[in-house]
Amino acid sequence: MKNDQIQSRGNPNEAILFGIVPMGDPRTAAEALHELQQLAETADYVPAGCMVQHRRHPDPHSYLGSGKLAELIDVVKLAHSGIVICDDSLTPNQGKAIEAAVGVPCIDRSELILQIFGMHARTPQARLQVELAALQYEMPRLRRRWTHLERQRGGIGVRGGAGEKQIDVDRELLRNRIAAVTRELKRIEQHKVREVQARPDLFTVALVGYTNAGKSSLMNRLTDAGVLAENRLFSTLDTRTRPWRLTGGRTVLLTDTVGFLRKLPHQLVASFHATLEEALHADLLLVMVDGSSAEAAEQLRTVDEVLETLGASELARITVFNKIDLVPDRAALAPLWQLEPRAVAVSVATGDGMPELMSAIQSHLASVENRVEILLPHSASNLHGEIRAKATVLSEFYTDEGCLMELQASPALLGRILAEGARKAEPRDRPPASD
Repeated sequence: MKNDQIQSRGNPNEAILFGIVPMGDPRTAAEALHELQQLAETADYVPAGCMVQHRRHPDPHSYLGSGKLAELIDVVKLAHSGIVICDDSLTPNQGKAIEAAVGVPCIDRSELILQIFGMHARTPQARLQVELAALQYEMPRLRRRWTHLERQRGGIGVRGGAGEKQIDVDRELLRNRIAAVTRELKRIEQHKVREVQARPDLFTVALVGYTNAGKSSLMNRLTDAGVLAENRLFSTLDTRTRPWRLTGGRTVLLTDTVGFLRKLPHQLVASFHATLEEALHADLLLVMVDGSSAEAAEQLRTVDEVLETLGASELARITVFNKIDLVPDRAALAPLWQLEPRAVAVSVATGDGMPELMSAIQSHLASVENRVEILLPHSASNLHGEIRAKATVLSEFYTDEGCLMELQASPALLGRILAEGARKAEPRDRPPASD
Protein backbone atom coordinates (compact mmCIF):
# COMPACT_ATOMS: atom_id res chain seq x y z
CA MET A 1 0.00 0.00 0.00
CA LYS A 2 1.40 3.38 -0.90
CA ASN A 3 1.89 6.10 1.70
CA ASP A 4 -0.62 8.47 0.07
CA GLN A 5 -3.20 5.68 0.22
CA ILE A 6 -2.51 5.23 3.93
CA GLN A 7 -3.02 8.92 4.49
CA SER A 8 -6.24 9.09 2.48
CA ARG A 9 -7.76 6.19 4.40
CA GLY A 10 -6.58 7.26 7.82
CA ASN A 11 -8.88 9.01 10.26
CA PRO A 12 -7.27 12.45 10.82
CA ASN A 13 -8.37 12.53 14.48
CA GLU A 14 -7.15 9.05 15.41
CA ALA A 15 -3.55 9.08 16.59
CA ILE A 16 -0.82 6.58 17.33
CA LEU A 17 1.33 7.74 20.24
CA PHE A 18 5.00 6.82 20.42
CA GLY A 19 8.10 7.68 22.38
CA ILE A 20 11.39 6.55 23.87
CA VAL A 21 11.91 5.39 27.46
CA PRO A 22 15.24 4.67 29.18
CA MET A 23 16.71 1.20 29.12
CA GLY A 24 15.37 -0.86 31.99
CA ASP A 25 12.26 1.28 32.52
CA PRO A 26 9.61 -1.23 33.70
CA ARG A 27 6.58 0.81 32.65
CA THR A 28 4.27 -0.36 29.91
CA ALA A 29 3.79 1.81 26.84
CA ALA A 30 0.40 2.94 28.18
CA GLU A 31 1.94 3.95 31.51
CA ALA A 32 4.92 5.74 29.96
CA LEU A 33 2.68 7.67 27.55
CA HIS A 34 -0.18 8.37 29.96
CA GLU A 35 0.44 12.13 30.04
CA LEU A 36 0.85 12.27 26.26
CA GLN A 37 -2.53 10.50 25.99
CA GLN A 38 -4.09 13.19 28.21
CA LEU A 39 -2.55 15.90 26.04
CA ALA A 40 -3.79 14.24 22.86
CA GLU A 41 -7.32 13.95 24.23
CA THR A 42 -7.22 17.58 25.35
CA ALA A 43 -6.37 18.50 21.74
CA ASP A 44 -9.38 16.44 20.55
CA TYR A 45 -7.39 13.52 19.17
CA VAL A 46 -8.51 9.95 19.79
CA PRO A 47 -5.53 7.76 20.79
CA ALA A 48 -5.79 4.54 18.79
CA GLY A 49 -2.61 2.90 20.08
CA CYS A 50 0.75 3.55 21.66
CA MET A 51 4.25 2.13 21.46
CA VAL A 52 7.63 2.86 23.01
CA GLN A 53 11.21 1.93 22.27
CA HIS A 54 13.73 1.28 25.04
CA ARG A 55 17.02 2.93 24.10
CA ARG A 56 19.54 5.33 25.59
CA HIS A 57 19.28 8.08 22.99
CA PRO A 58 16.95 8.84 20.06
CA ASP A 59 18.21 8.07 16.59
CA PRO A 60 19.53 11.40 15.26
CA HIS A 61 17.93 10.83 11.85
CA SER A 62 14.58 9.15 12.53
CA TYR A 63 14.18 9.28 16.35
CA LEU A 64 13.18 5.59 16.46
CA GLY A 65 15.49 2.82 15.32
CA SER A 66 14.82 1.25 11.94
CA GLY A 67 13.09 -1.81 13.40
CA LYS A 68 10.78 0.20 15.64
CA LEU A 69 10.03 2.62 12.82
CA ALA A 70 8.92 -0.32 10.67
CA GLU A 71 6.70 -1.43 13.56
CA LEU A 72 5.18 2.07 13.70
CA ILE A 73 4.41 1.85 9.98
CA ASP A 74 2.55 -1.43 10.53
CA VAL A 75 0.59 -0.06 13.50
CA VAL A 76 -0.53 2.96 11.46
CA LYS A 77 -1.68 0.70 8.62
CA LEU A 78 -3.58 -1.65 10.92
CA ALA A 79 -5.28 1.13 12.89
CA HIS A 80 -5.93 3.31 9.81
CA SER A 81 -4.73 6.26 11.90
CA GLY A 82 -4.35 9.65 10.32
CA ILE A 83 -1.59 11.06 12.51
CA VAL A 84 1.28 10.00 14.79
CA ILE A 85 2.31 11.94 17.90
CA CYS A 86 5.77 11.81 19.51
CA ASP A 87 6.32 12.25 23.25
CA ASP A 88 9.48 14.34 22.70
CA SER A 89 10.42 17.36 20.66
CA LEU A 90 11.66 16.28 17.24
CA THR A 91 14.23 17.97 15.08
CA PRO A 92 12.95 19.07 11.66
CA ASN A 93 14.87 16.20 10.01
CA GLN A 94 13.47 13.60 12.43
CA GLY A 95 9.91 14.78 11.81
CA LYS A 96 10.46 14.72 8.05
CA ALA A 97 11.90 11.17 8.17
CA ILE A 98 9.02 9.82 10.24
CA GLU A 99 6.37 11.41 8.00
CA ALA A 100 8.05 10.01 4.89
CA ALA A 101 8.07 6.53 6.44
CA VAL A 102 4.56 6.31 7.88
CA GLY A 103 2.79 8.38 5.22
CA VAL A 104 0.71 10.46 7.68
CA PRO A 105 1.46 13.74 9.47
CA CYS A 106 3.73 13.56 12.51
CA ILE A 107 3.55 16.10 15.30
CA ASP A 108 5.78 16.20 18.36
CA ARG A 109 5.05 17.06 21.99
CA SER A 110 5.88 20.74 21.50
CA GLU A 111 3.52 21.16 18.56
CA LEU A 112 0.77 19.29 20.42
CA ILE A 113 1.07 21.60 23.44
CA LEU A 114 1.07 24.63 21.14
CA GLN A 115 -2.18 23.37 19.59
CA ILE A 116 -3.74 23.06 23.06
CA PHE A 117 -2.61 26.53 24.08
CA GLY A 118 -4.02 27.89 20.83
CA MET A 119 -7.38 26.26 21.58
CA HIS A 120 -7.57 27.71 25.09
CA ALA A 121 -6.16 31.21 24.54
CA ARG A 122 -8.94 33.71 25.22
CA THR A 123 -7.42 37.13 25.92
CA PRO A 124 -5.41 39.15 23.38
CA GLN A 125 -2.31 38.67 25.55
CA ALA A 126 -2.67 34.88 25.64
CA ARG A 127 -3.27 34.74 21.88
CA LEU A 128 -0.14 36.78 21.21
CA GLN A 129 1.92 34.59 23.54
CA VAL A 130 0.77 31.42 21.79
CA GLU A 131 1.36 32.97 18.37
CA LEU A 132 4.91 33.98 19.28
CA ALA A 133 5.74 30.50 20.54
CA ALA A 134 4.23 28.93 17.41
CA LEU A 135 6.18 31.26 15.10
CA GLN A 136 9.44 30.48 16.89
CA TYR A 137 8.68 26.77 16.62
CA GLU A 138 7.86 27.09 12.92
CA MET A 139 10.96 29.02 11.83
CA PRO A 140 13.47 26.12 11.67
CA ARG A 141 10.83 23.86 10.07
CA LEU A 142 10.07 25.99 7.02
CA ARG A 143 12.20 23.89 4.70
CA ARG A 144 10.26 20.77 5.73
CA ARG A 145 7.01 22.49 4.77
CA TRP A 146 8.29 23.10 1.24
CA THR A 147 9.62 19.63 0.40
CA HIS A 148 6.70 19.07 -1.98
CA LEU A 149 7.80 21.92 -4.27
CA GLU A 150 10.07 21.59 -7.26
CA ARG A 151 13.75 22.38 -6.78
CA GLN A 152 15.20 23.82 -10.00
CA ARG A 153 18.94 24.00 -10.17
CA GLY A 154 20.55 26.28 -12.75
CA GLY A 155 24.11 27.07 -13.70
CA ILE A 156 26.71 28.96 -11.71
CA GLY A 157 25.20 31.76 -9.68
CA VAL A 158 21.66 30.35 -9.72
CA ARG A 159 20.55 29.57 -6.15
CA GLY A 160 17.48 27.50 -6.80
CA GLY A 161 13.91 27.39 -7.94
CA ALA A 162 10.54 28.71 -6.88
CA GLY A 163 10.40 26.65 -3.72
CA GLU A 164 13.60 28.05 -2.27
CA LYS A 165 12.57 31.59 -3.20
CA GLN A 166 9.24 31.07 -1.45
CA ILE A 167 11.07 29.78 1.64
CA ASP A 168 13.08 33.02 1.74
CA VAL A 169 9.91 35.08 1.45
CA ASP A 170 8.17 33.09 4.18
CA ARG A 171 11.19 33.28 6.46
CA GLU A 172 11.28 37.07 6.14
CA LEU A 173 7.53 37.26 6.85
CA LEU A 174 8.01 35.13 9.95
CA ARG A 175 10.88 37.30 11.20
CA ASN A 176 8.81 40.44 10.75
CA ARG A 177 5.81 38.96 12.54
CA ILE A 178 7.98 37.64 15.39
CA ALA A 179 9.45 41.11 15.83
CA ALA A 180 6.00 42.74 15.85
CA VAL A 181 4.51 40.26 18.34
CA THR A 182 7.59 40.53 20.58
CA ARG A 183 7.25 44.32 20.69
CA GLU A 184 3.57 44.09 21.59
CA LEU A 185 4.19 41.52 24.32
CA LYS A 186 7.01 43.66 25.71
CA ARG A 187 4.58 46.55 25.95
CA ILE A 188 2.06 44.33 27.73
CA GLU A 189 4.74 43.05 30.11
CA GLN A 190 5.85 46.58 31.01
CA HIS A 191 2.21 47.51 31.63
CA LYS A 192 1.83 44.37 33.77
CA VAL A 193 4.85 45.29 35.87
CA ARG A 194 3.48 48.78 36.46
CA GLU A 195 0.07 47.33 37.31
CA VAL A 196 1.54 44.93 39.87
CA GLN A 197 3.76 47.60 41.41
CA ALA A 198 0.86 50.06 41.63
CA ARG A 199 -1.39 47.72 43.53
CA PRO A 200 -2.37 48.60 47.08
CA ASP A 201 0.06 47.20 49.63
CA LEU A 202 -1.73 43.90 50.13
CA PHE A 203 0.09 40.66 50.77
CA THR A 204 0.02 38.59 47.56
CA VAL A 205 -0.23 34.82 47.21
CA ALA A 206 0.28 33.11 43.82
CA LEU A 207 -0.98 29.63 42.95
CA VAL A 208 1.57 27.77 40.85
CA GLY A 209 1.99 24.12 40.03
CA TYR A 210 1.49 21.29 37.63
CA THR A 211 -1.42 21.59 35.23
CA ASN A 212 -4.64 20.00 36.49
CA ALA A 213 -3.38 19.97 40.10
CA GLY A 214 -6.44 21.94 41.26
CA LYS A 215 -5.22 25.56 41.31
CA SER A 216 -8.36 27.02 39.76
CA SER A 217 -10.59 24.86 41.98
CA LEU A 218 -8.77 26.12 45.08
CA MET A 219 -9.12 29.72 43.92
CA ASN A 220 -12.84 29.24 43.37
CA ARG A 221 -13.25 27.72 46.84
CA LEU A 222 -11.37 30.53 48.57
CA THR A 223 -12.59 33.55 46.60
CA ASP A 224 -15.74 32.62 44.64
CA ALA A 225 -13.77 33.73 41.59
CA GLY A 226 -15.76 31.69 39.06
CA VAL A 227 -12.57 30.58 37.27
CA LEU A 228 -13.06 27.75 34.78
CA ALA A 229 -12.00 24.53 36.51
CA GLU A 230 -12.13 21.37 34.41
CA ASN A 231 -10.53 17.96 34.70
CA ARG A 232 -8.47 18.77 31.61
CA LEU A 233 -4.93 19.94 31.05
CA PHE A 234 -4.52 23.71 30.60
CA SER A 235 -8.20 24.56 30.98
CA THR A 236 -7.11 28.11 31.85
CA LEU A 237 -4.17 30.10 30.44
CA ASP A 238 -4.82 33.60 31.72
CA THR A 239 -3.73 34.94 35.09
CA ARG A 240 -6.56 35.99 37.39
CA THR A 241 -6.19 37.88 40.67
CA ARG A 242 -8.93 38.10 43.28
CA PRO A 243 -9.17 39.38 46.88
CA TRP A 244 -9.17 36.62 49.49
CA ARG A 245 -10.58 37.37 52.92
CA LEU A 246 -8.70 35.47 55.61
CA THR A 247 -10.01 34.39 58.97
CA GLY A 248 -10.17 37.53 61.11
CA GLY A 249 -11.15 39.84 58.26
CA ARG A 250 -7.80 40.56 56.66
CA THR A 251 -7.66 40.58 52.84
CA VAL A 252 -4.80 39.29 50.68
CA LEU A 253 -4.58 38.98 46.89
CA LEU A 254 -4.74 35.47 45.41
CA THR A 255 -3.52 34.86 41.85
CA ASP A 256 -4.12 31.80 39.67
CA THR A 257 -1.42 31.20 37.03
CA VAL A 258 -0.97 28.96 33.99
CA GLY A 259 -0.08 25.36 34.82
CA PHE A 260 3.35 23.84 34.32
CA LEU A 261 4.10 20.62 32.46
CA ARG A 262 6.94 18.16 31.99
CA LYS A 263 8.93 18.90 28.81
CA LEU A 264 7.15 22.26 28.44
CA PRO A 265 8.42 23.87 25.20
CA HIS A 266 10.95 26.56 26.01
CA GLN A 267 9.21 28.86 23.51
CA LEU A 268 6.09 28.80 25.71
CA VAL A 269 8.02 29.43 28.93
CA ALA A 270 9.59 32.49 27.31
CA SER A 271 6.43 33.84 25.69
CA PHE A 272 4.33 33.40 28.85
CA HIS A 273 6.79 35.35 30.98
CA ALA A 274 4.41 38.32 31.15
CA THR A 275 1.56 36.11 32.36
CA LEU A 276 3.80 34.68 35.08
CA GLU A 277 4.83 38.19 36.17
CA GLU A 278 2.21 37.85 38.92
CA ALA A 279 4.02 34.84 40.39
CA LEU A 280 7.40 36.55 40.16
CA HIS A 281 6.14 39.46 42.29
CA ALA A 282 4.19 37.40 44.83
CA ASP A 283 5.04 37.43 48.53
CA LEU A 284 4.21 33.73 48.84
CA LEU A 285 3.77 30.83 46.40
CA LEU A 286 1.30 28.03 46.98
CA VAL A 287 2.82 25.16 45.00
CA MET A 288 0.00 22.79 44.06
CA VAL A 289 0.67 19.10 43.40
CA ASP A 290 -1.82 16.35 42.59
CA GLY A 291 -1.15 14.08 45.56
CA SER A 292 -3.20 11.27 44.02
CA SER A 293 -1.02 11.05 40.91
CA ALA A 294 1.53 8.26 40.59
CA GLU A 295 3.82 10.89 39.06
CA ALA A 296 3.42 13.46 41.86
CA ALA A 297 7.13 13.45 42.74
CA GLU A 298 8.06 14.01 39.10
CA GLN A 299 5.48 16.80 38.86
CA LEU A 300 7.00 18.48 41.92
CA ARG A 301 10.45 18.34 40.33
CA THR A 302 9.04 19.83 37.12
CA VAL A 303 7.54 22.76 39.04
CA ASP A 304 10.90 23.38 40.72
CA GLU A 305 12.66 23.38 37.35
CA VAL A 306 10.20 25.84 35.77
CA LEU A 307 10.36 28.17 38.79
CA GLU A 308 14.15 28.11 38.56
CA THR A 309 13.95 28.95 34.86
CA LEU A 310 11.70 31.91 35.68
CA GLY A 311 14.02 33.15 38.44
CA ALA A 312 11.41 32.47 41.13
CA SER A 313 13.04 29.51 42.90
CA GLU A 314 13.99 31.57 45.96
CA LEU A 315 10.48 32.89 46.65
CA ALA A 316 8.82 31.75 49.88
CA ARG A 317 6.50 28.81 49.29
CA ILE A 318 4.05 26.42 50.88
CA THR A 319 3.66 23.11 49.08
CA VAL A 320 0.09 21.77 48.90
CA PHE A 321 -0.70 18.11 48.17
CA ASN A 322 -4.20 18.25 46.71
CA LYS A 323 -6.78 15.53 45.91
CA ILE A 324 -6.03 13.46 49.03
CA ASP A 325 -9.67 12.31 48.93
CA LEU A 326 -8.53 10.15 46.00
CA VAL A 327 -5.71 8.56 48.02
CA PRO A 328 -7.07 5.39 49.70
CA ASP A 329 -4.05 5.01 51.98
CA ARG A 330 -2.34 8.16 53.30
CA ALA A 331 0.84 6.10 53.72
CA ALA A 332 1.15 6.39 49.94
CA LEU A 333 2.05 10.07 50.48
CA ALA A 334 5.22 9.10 52.38
CA PRO A 335 7.59 9.65 49.38
CA LEU A 336 6.11 13.14 48.92
CA TRP A 337 6.46 13.97 52.62
CA GLN A 338 10.14 13.03 52.33
CA LEU A 339 10.54 15.59 49.54
CA GLU A 340 8.43 18.28 51.29
CA PRO A 341 8.18 17.52 55.05
CA ARG A 342 6.31 20.78 55.76
CA ALA A 343 3.73 20.40 52.99
CA VAL A 344 0.01 20.64 53.69
CA ALA A 345 -2.31 17.87 52.46
CA VAL A 346 -5.77 19.00 51.37
CA SER A 347 -8.78 18.08 49.30
CA VAL A 348 -10.20 21.12 47.58
CA ALA A 349 -13.23 19.02 46.60
CA THR A 350 -14.19 18.03 50.17
CA GLY A 351 -12.57 20.79 52.23
CA ASP A 352 -10.36 18.33 54.10
CA GLY A 353 -7.15 20.04 55.26
CA MET A 354 -8.29 23.59 54.48
CA PRO A 355 -8.00 24.77 58.13
CA GLU A 356 -4.40 23.47 58.18
CA LEU A 357 -3.65 25.36 54.97
CA MET A 358 -5.08 28.57 56.44
CA SER A 359 -3.01 28.04 59.59
CA ALA A 360 0.17 27.55 57.54
CA ILE A 361 -0.46 30.81 55.68
CA GLN A 362 -1.18 32.71 58.89
CA SER A 363 2.03 31.31 60.43
CA HIS A 364 4.01 32.47 57.41
CA LEU A 365 2.51 35.93 57.66
CA ALA A 366 3.48 36.10 61.33
CA SER A 367 7.07 35.09 60.51
CA VAL A 368 7.69 37.75 57.85
CA GLU A 369 5.71 40.76 59.08
CA ASN A 370 6.26 43.28 61.86
CA ARG A 371 4.34 43.02 65.10
CA VAL A 372 3.84 46.46 66.58
CA GLU A 373 1.54 48.50 68.79
CA ILE A 374 0.28 51.79 67.36
CA LEU A 375 -2.00 54.58 68.42
CA LEU A 376 -4.47 55.68 65.78
CA PRO A 377 -5.59 59.19 66.81
CA HIS A 378 -9.20 60.21 66.27
CA SER A 379 -7.96 62.59 63.59
CA ALA A 380 -6.67 59.60 61.58
CA SER A 381 -9.65 57.33 62.15
CA ASN A 382 -10.19 57.11 58.38
CA LEU A 383 -7.28 54.62 58.34
CA HIS A 384 -9.07 52.19 60.65
CA GLY A 385 -10.92 50.26 57.93
CA GLU A 386 -7.85 49.97 55.73
CA ILE A 387 -5.75 48.68 58.62
CA ARG A 388 -8.32 46.00 59.42
CA ALA A 389 -8.42 44.95 55.76
CA LYS A 390 -4.68 44.90 55.08
CA ALA A 391 -3.11 43.96 58.43
CA THR A 392 -3.75 41.33 61.07
CA VAL A 393 -5.26 43.12 64.07
CA LEU A 394 -4.35 41.22 67.24
CA SER A 395 -6.08 43.54 69.69
CA GLU A 396 -7.58 47.02 69.88
CA PHE A 397 -8.61 49.28 72.71
CA TYR A 398 -10.22 52.69 72.58
CA THR A 399 -8.80 55.47 74.74
CA ASP A 400 -9.36 59.21 75.00
CA GLU A 401 -6.51 59.73 72.54
CA GLY A 402 -7.73 57.28 69.90
CA CYS A 403 -7.57 53.56 69.12
CA LEU A 404 -4.69 51.59 70.59
CA MET A 405 -4.01 48.69 68.22
CA GLU A 406 -1.63 45.76 68.33
CA LEU A 407 -1.19 44.55 64.78
CA GLN A 408 0.91 42.52 62.41
CA ALA A 409 1.66 44.31 59.14
CA SER A 410 4.09 44.44 56.26
CA PRO A 411 6.88 47.03 56.50
CA ALA A 412 5.40 48.90 53.51
CA LEU A 413 1.93 49.17 55.03
CA LEU A 414 3.26 50.05 58.46
CA GLY A 415 5.45 52.80 57.04
CA ARG A 416 2.55 54.32 55.14
CA ILE A 417 0.03 54.38 58.01
CA LEU A 418 2.66 55.92 60.28
CA ALA A 419 3.26 58.58 57.63
CA GLU A 420 -0.48 59.26 57.35
CA GLY A 421 -1.24 59.98 61.00
CA ALA A 422 -0.74 56.90 63.17
CA ARG A 423 2.20 56.65 65.56
CA LYS A 424 3.91 53.94 67.52
CA ALA A 425 2.38 53.56 70.95
CA GLU A 426 4.26 54.70 74.03
CA PRO A 427 3.86 53.52 77.62
CA ARG A 428 1.82 56.61 78.48
CA ASP A 429 -0.74 55.68 75.80
CA ARG A 430 -1.69 52.47 77.55
CA PRO A 431 -4.55 52.61 80.04
CA PRO A 432 -3.60 51.95 83.66
CA ALA A 433 -4.02 48.38 84.80
CA SER A 434 -7.20 47.81 86.75
CA ASP A 435 -6.98 46.53 90.34
